[in-house]
Amino acid sequence: MAALLLLVACGASVDEAMAPVAAEVAPVALTAERCNGNFIAHTLAHTTDVPGGNDVRMFEANGGGVAINDLDGDGDLDIVLANHAGPNSILWNDGDLQFRREPLGEGDARAANIIDLDDDGRLDIIFTRTSSAPNFWHNMGDGIFMRELLPGVDKPLYAINWADLDRDGDLDFVAATYDAALLANFGHEFLSSNQAGVYVYTNDEGTFRAQRLAEQAQALALALVDLNGDGRLDIQVGNDFAVPDFVWYWSDEGWLAQEPYDTTTHSTMSLDFADIDNNGQRELFASDMHPYQEDSETMAAWDPVMSSMMDDPHPPDDPQTMANVLQMADGAGWHDAAAALGVNATGWSWSSKFGDLDQDGFVDLYVVNGFMEQTTFAHLPDHELVEENQALRNEGGTGFAPMPRWNLGATASGRGMSMADLDGDGDLDIVVNNLRAPAQLFENQLCGGHSLQVDLFWPGSGNERAIGAALVLHSEEGSYYRDLKAASGYLSGDPARVHFGLPAGTNLTLEIIWPDGLHSTITDLPIDSLVTVTRP
Repeated sequence: MAALLLLVACGASVDEAMAPVAAEVAPVALTAERCNGNFIAHTLAHTTDVPGGNDVRMFEANGGGVAINDLDGDGDLDIVLANHAGPNSILWNDGDLQFRREPLGEGDARAANIIDLDDDGRLDIIFTRTSSAPNFWHNMGDGIFMRELLPGVDKPLYAINWADLDRDGDLDFVAATYDAALLANFGHEFLSSNQAGVYVYTNDEGTFRAQRLAEQAQALALALVDLNGDGRLDIQVGNDFAVPDFVWYWSDEGWLAQEPYDTTTHSTMSLDFADIDNNGQRELFASDMHPYQEDSETMAAWDPVMSSMMDDPHPPDDPQTMANVLQMADGAGWHDAAAALGVNATGWSWSSKFGDLDQDGFVDLYVVNGFMEQTTFAHLPDHELVEENQALRNEGGTGFAPMPRWNLGATASGRGMSMADLDGDGDLDIVVNNLRAPAQLFENQLCGGHSLQVDLFWPGSGNERAIGAALVLHSEEGSYYRDLKAASGYLSGDPARVHFGLPAGTNLTLEIIWPDGLHSTITDLPIDSLVTVTRP
């Protein structure tokens, strides 16, 4: 049995600490049963398609996201897949990787998130939409969802992310538009609507109040992460089409625009962050478009894109580069370490996420790839740039190496992607929402190392699943850092279940920094288990 939970104020001395607070800490053992040393691909009963027949035009090629969470409270994580043309899907997890599909709505969806919006203990579903305001699918229990609008939200938003930004207990969100698609859909009506840009939506007793931070955006990704180490979440918006990424730091005076990076991506497709070297400092990865090999066949396929870049050269002082960027911080600020660590070129990259796939204590990187569009790639069969997804193993914090033997190099033109333990064996599986091909689940059968998974509950807080919490797992082998995110990558939601991989496990102690800044410490945790922590 894990030891008593202790809450202390962030930054308080021992003498100032609150008295010990009892909490329910319930571990469940997890055991891997299928071990083949790689990932096994499974086809899922969902295909994201495009309207209008066989031709993929312009922004139809952007596909949709995926979200993973426990919608029915049975302990198994379910899957939600957004669709552009045709119904969205809920895939109910019946155990042992058996899923029942239930259609949900008519599509026209981009991002997929699963959060408890109304703090009733049931997880709800949010889709951003191509041509109208986001849909809120209210979980009524017993598998019933009622479609509603988000109160106070009337804009067609694209990228979205959630956290308790003002620390008043309930969930707020940040969202941004993808102006190129809105202009293509609505023309001058959009230009005169004054609705584009980046917005912070603050939850005011169930109604969202908008604050506009930018008047235009080409947002494909959005991260909420503490960039300056003050303990508060900041905002980063990843923009397409050479529009510089936006960064705002939280302050008592409001959101302050910043330019913290010397190098940024040219067309940001995805954002995720993690501590890749276990030093306690988060690194941030932004994916872009750059071929992962430069043989003549590959470069001929990429020729229209590379030629357009040559025709539009950047000035010498332009921080943007057409390659992935890995931001690492040191005493002098942030610097790009993508090339040095082997992650600068992964293809036409979409959702890219960190997770400890082989459970050696260091987070790995998975990137989904490919593109299809009848004009851009008119010279290719089926107008499609066919590329393999890229699995990159973290080599002890010193770099990343391709891992083709993991069997993750699918070529189905992935877009949204998320990671979670879907079969209850302790390790991370992967779900990819492909475009014009069935979605896929990659079952992790590496069976390496050990794990600890954590579910946080904070009933009555307004943020029951403690979105925005930070966790540190200490063992005799080292310390491992994680963040509880609502979303990351490209248009994709993350489970409210934190996964730690570790090579061995003795004397495990878990430190939790809750969204309000209070700390909790739990000792004597069992390895290879799912632990539920409930804060009173």
